[in-house]
Amino acid sequence: MPRGRGSSVSTHEKLNVDAAVDSDKDNSRHKRSAYLLLGLFILFLHGSWSVYRMQFANLPLPLGAEQAGKRGFSEASALKHVKYLTGLGPHPVGSDALDLAVQYVYAEAEKIKKTAHWDVDVQVELFHTDIGANRLAGGLFKGKTLLYSDLKHVILRIVPKYLPEAEENLILVSSHIDTVPTTEGAGDCSSCVGVMLEMARGVAQWAHGFKSGVLFLFNTGEEEGLDGAHSFITQHHWRNSVRFAVDLEAMGISGKSTLFQGTHQWALESFAAVAKYPSAQIATQDVFRSGAIKSATDFQIYEEVAGLPGLDFAYTDTTSVYHTKNDKMELLQPGSLQHSGENMLAFLLHAASSPKFMKDAHQAKQDSTEQKKAIFFDILGKYMVVYPQRLATMFHNSIIFQSLLIWGTSLLMGGRPGLVSFGISCLSIILTLIFSIFLPVVVAFALPHICPFPVPFVGNPWLVIGLFGSPALLGAFIGQHFGFILLKRHIQEVHSRTKPGLTGNTMDYIVGLEAERWIFKSGFVQWLIVLILGTYLKLKVFTLVLALAVPVMSSAGLFIRLVDVMVGSIVRADRNPGGLPDWLGNVVVAVAIAIVVSFTFVYLLSYVHISGAKKTLLSVLCAFFGLALVLVSSGIVPAFTEDIARSVNVVHVVDTTRMNDGNTEPLSYVSLFSNMPGKLTQELMDLRGEEFSCGRNMTTDFVTFTVKYGCRSYKGSNAGWSKSEVPVLHVESDSAADDARRTVVSVDTKSSTRWSLAINMQEIDDFTIQVESDKLVQLGGKSEVDGWHTIQFAGGKNAPTKFQLTLFWSSNATQASPKEANAEDPPLLVKLRTDVNRATPMVETVLEKLPRWCAAFGKSTSPYTLAFLTALPVNI
Repeated sequence: MPRGRGSSVSTHEKLNVDAAVDSDKDNSRHKRSAYLLLGLFILFLHGSWSVYRMQFANLPLPLGAEQAGKRGFSEASALKHVKYLTGLGPHPVGSDALDLAVQYVYAEAEKIKKTAHWDVDVQVELFHTDIGANRLAGGLFKGKTLLYSDLKHVILRIVPKYLPEAEENLILVSSHIDTVPTTEGAGDCSSCVGVMLEMARGVAQWAHGFKSGVLFLFNTGEEEGLDGAHSFITQHHWRNSVRFAVDLEAMGISGKSTLFQGTHQWALESFAAVAKYPSAQIATQDVFRSGAIKSATDFQIYEEVAGLPGLDFAYTDTTSVYHTKNDKMELLQPGSLQHSGENMLAFLLHAASSPKFMKDAHQAKQDSTEQKKAIFFDILGKYMVVYPQRLATMFHNSIIFQSLLIWGTSLLMGGRPGLVSFGISCLSIILTLIFSIFLPVVVAFALPHICPFPVPFVGNPWLVIGLFGSPALLGAFIGQHFGFILLKRHIQEVHSRTKPGLTGNTMDYIVGLEAERWIFKSGFVQWLIVLILGTYLKLKVFTLVLALAVPVMSSAGLFIRLVDVMVGSIVRADRNPGGLPDWLGNVVVAVAIAIVVSFTFVYLLSYVHISGAKKTLLSVLCAFFGLALVLVSSGIVPAFTEDIARSVNVVHVVDTTRMNDGNTEPLSYVSLFSNMPGKLTQELMDLRGEEFSCGRNMTTDFVTFTVKYGCRSYKGSNAGWSKSEVPVLHVESDSAADDARRTVVSVDTKSSTRWSLAINMQEIDDFTIQVESDKLVQLGGKSEVDGWHTIQFAGGKNAPTKFQLTLFWSSNATQASPKEANAEDPPLLVKLRTDVNRATPMVETVLEKLPRWCAAFGKSTSPYTLAFLTALPVNI
């Protein structure tokens, strides 16, 4: 009988209502607080930054000469050498400053010889190289031939007396004295030279107990294409006694000198056993050798040309100052040289005293490729881990097999509902990654349109946390939350059939917990997929990341460093200025940060979905993003500073490529361009009155690269140079015999001993280069890039300036049509650029007026401040 409106509720129904209320209260009591999760996020970020500081910024105390003693390493003593070398200013190959630098290093080496232990034999040589050709095949050197002449190196050999076999077993320690013309080179690499001189002083006191000798090579010509190392390893009489090579380099300034390349496990283990402050990352080796960082070190010569085992070290802090005016003494951090010197001195004392080390070095060439491979990394700068790639593969395969077995068994026991839940959790991984990448990439595309500079965070890299980190984390949460909602719906359907007794809030709470559990487990699936791919593709960087993945925070230091290096590398990313889109650098950084965020926060985010922290998380992330966006768009935080400047090059160009039989005057102008994305609008505000015009029609072919966007000014461009400096390409003969055409061209670079020449390999099958009676470049083995083979020459003051180029035409060579030959830009056969290290009056004016946050960027392919261009057309 139905109850009336006033009838009372039954006792049974009242109990159900009370149970539901109690359950609701219990669920709310177990609901995670927003403050708790916010605290966990702050703890995670603070812990990550602490790990980074401990791993990469925790430097030893610098020691004075008295503290270090006669046999120790003193940073104060090393800094005296750095101070003198940087005081000379830029000292590129062929400059008076480089001559003074070489003389200084030689004099200091002589002092070491005089103060060495009485049972130690020290020999010092000033090695003057012959003319030579360096033809590396890979990396940056594809399609190139590097020529050099009149280079000077200081060589210091330290061996124990009364042990003749030590002279035939040398450990080479190498770095370079020369700099690019745009910097005094405090980091790259006067710091290395200072460390080596101080190390040599200490080694000379210990070497009486050595089983092998140590050879210190202070070379020149490295900045012009590794010419110094190549000339030593192919010309010097001690080259055949070298068994092991150590290279010291800098891709930034100061910080820790990190071991980033190593050839053999036994060599890595030897360093790990004795290094006081180990800093080593195989991730940097993988990134460096992938070509992502457009740079090279002398280690490539020692490994590829000489076939030597060895180790390569480099400073990587503040990479944005690399090869600019800001590579200066003031930015050297106290403790950086002490870190490098103490590590290297300990390693040399151990290696030179160990008979086993030299035995392993002799055996190295017989080792198989698999025997050489090893995984290496340091843990918080305190310990260094080294193990063979074979062990890593076995370990990974074991984990993969066991994980697949556990997952397979679990899914079989769970039946169809479990399989569907697994599929949805895998979908959540994909959604997390997609949304995590999508949001920061949108920001990356937008920045060039709303900020004064397309890349507004180079001067203050911490801004990427708000600009890309916040959107990436927000996107990761949104993508994961979609997966969470789908999981809840599926699990609720399953529970409604299998557990009909669960109703209301209790059902929601249990379903939420179950969905959260699957989201959490998806993180393990994500890392398992990475492990499988890394093992299959033999990517050792994945091995390192996985080794540090638990706890995730321990790998945070590496992630921060990689992002920092990536941001710093943007300043020189565009090899052809104006050739890359303005947004590309932003997108690369955004994607990298998004991937790191989606992988490292996968576990922490899984606890947010059934908490009360969703709105708080969204608010905090939006606030961080909004604040960062306001700071960069308004210019409150500048994109560049005086210490971290935008690369802007100023070159006076004298172009004779369009001259017809001397009837036309050379085209002379001042060119302004940047290797960093973006227009030069802000710079031109300080150059009012200098009559610059900018655009993509202001292209200049500098032979080694092409300016796709730049600025030109013809004001005062006829002063500061003379026609006698214009290089000459003269066709001496052009003949055909047996259907083979051969053309002989004389090349006169006038006063320039630094030049670049490109040959059209679509028309030319091969060529030779001759200096007087010496054939410098032989036939065969020529590679090309974009249809051109480039020859770069760098030499001292006494280097030759006249060459003979013999071209052997391809049987498929095509003559330019009359229309092409008469065109404004006819196809070219040979093009030549000669460089003169002199600033013309107009260049000096522009350099003085440029903002202080601008700095010229130098590299082996860059022209000096005065460049002459000439060419021969295909129809010669």
